[in-house]
Amino acid sequence: MTTEERSHRTRTPEPTASARSDDPAGRRRDLKAAAAGVLLVAVAIVAGWVIQAGDGSLQVHWPPLLASWDPHFGPGTPLAAAVAVTVVAYGPRCAARLPWRGLLLTCWAGSVGWILGLALIEGWYRGIERRLTTKHEYLRVIDRFDDIGAALRGFTDHIVIGSPDNWPAHVAGHPPGATLTFVGLDRAGLGGGGWAGMWCIVLGGSAAVAVMVALRALTGEHLARRAAPFLVLAPFAVWTGTSADGYFAAVAAWSVALLALAATRTARHPSAAALGSGLLFGLTCYLSYGLTLVVALMAAVLVQARTARPLGPLVLGALVAPVAFTLAGFNWWEAYHLLVERYYQGAGGTRPYSYWVWANLACTTLAAGLATVAGLRRAVASAPATLRGLRSGTETAAQRLAILTLAALLALAVADLSGMSKAETERIWQPFVVWLMPAAALLPDVGRRGWLAAQAAVALLVNHLLWTGW
Repeated sequence: MTTEERSHRTRTPEPTASARSDDPAGRRRDLKAAAAGVLLVAVAIVAGWVIQAGDGSLQVHWPPLLASWDPHFGPGTPLAAAVAVTVVAYGPRCAARLPWRGLLLTCWAGSVGWILGLALIEGWYRGIERRLTTKHEYLRVIDRFDDIGAALRGFTDHIVIGSPDNWPAHVAGHPPGATLTFVGLDRAGLGGGGWAGMWCIVLGGSAAVAVMVALRALTGEHLARRAAPFLVLAPFAVWTGTSADGYFAAVAAWSVALLALAATRTARHPSAAALGSGLLFGLTCYLSYGLTLVVALMAAVLVQARTARPLGPLVLGALVAPVAFTLAGFNWWEAYHLLVERYYQGAGGTRPYSYWVWANLACTTLAAGLATVAGLRRAVASAPATLRGLRSGTETAAQRLAILTLAALLALAVADLSGMSKAETERIWQPFVVWLMPAAALLPDVGRRGWLAAQAAVALLVNHLLWTGW
């Protein structure tokens, strides 16, 4: 028997109490939590319309989302609807019965199909090919990276508005690792918005698989399987197919998943897994400045596993990207401080913190879905017992899952309070929201398909009623 088999034989838990029992009081509280989420979104919409109509300071057309009212159907409508119906009808049964590796592949395929279907509601050109080629996006500057060394050395010279040939918004707003990804695709013969869009969609779909891998290592297979259908039908897939943030989410998610395998020693070569985790985490920090907060999830993994053994190879791997970029002439800290200046030169300096500090949470509600909100209620309610169990080493599988979701909530809270995330969080926060989704696994079997249908309905309504492009 392999180390992995022994580990999962001992760690696979019995079904959680919430899954086994028909607890009417608990289900009523779940519905109340979902209703509170709906109310939060409604208040954010109404207040947003009032503020935007008054002084235009929100700088979004359909607050709290960066979107425009545009009811429509498209060629992706049948595909998205078919994926939704299939997952709602058969997802829970397949998740329980498929072999583990088959389940991972099925979830990846389902997630990619869901993202692709939603994106194609706008059509191929408008929904995929055009997305990363608009005036704000990465593909606008590919020709300025003919000499990559020179571009990196001079990257910070073009961040602030008013500097010569200042970068487009998304290029300036991220470290150059993001742009270099698309430069690399172009040089490999995969240039243009179509290839770039499919890169983000296919890799973005793998984030669900990464979360399942981490859950299996940390909580056992039962909860990972229960989370699978909810990860596939994630409402934030609306934005995974329209931006590079789904790609960022996947890289970050795999860094956490590899660390979970290393910390629980369920990987065949734990040190190699920890090194890979560090490499991906280092890259993550050079894809988006805010993703340094992924360290909260990594800390949660190490705390649960009660080990510091992976730290050596993890840190070694994490240093590779910073050393490489620094030697190439890019200064991360200087660029970040210039980004803050650029942020307040633009919409960030106009958008009121007093609205967005809570309206961001309404965006997150739409991105995560009502089932996630209900599941988070259970995770938060279990927090005192979870902390006691963590101190005594007797935490349950459900409580270990709650630790992950609470770590993601902590990262979101820091990002929110920082003031550097005012609007567009339905897109920007995907790398954290994907770790909130497993909270739905805590919901009971009763009404499970209804919760899945609610998840799908949020995404389908948003994508068919609004234009969410950049």
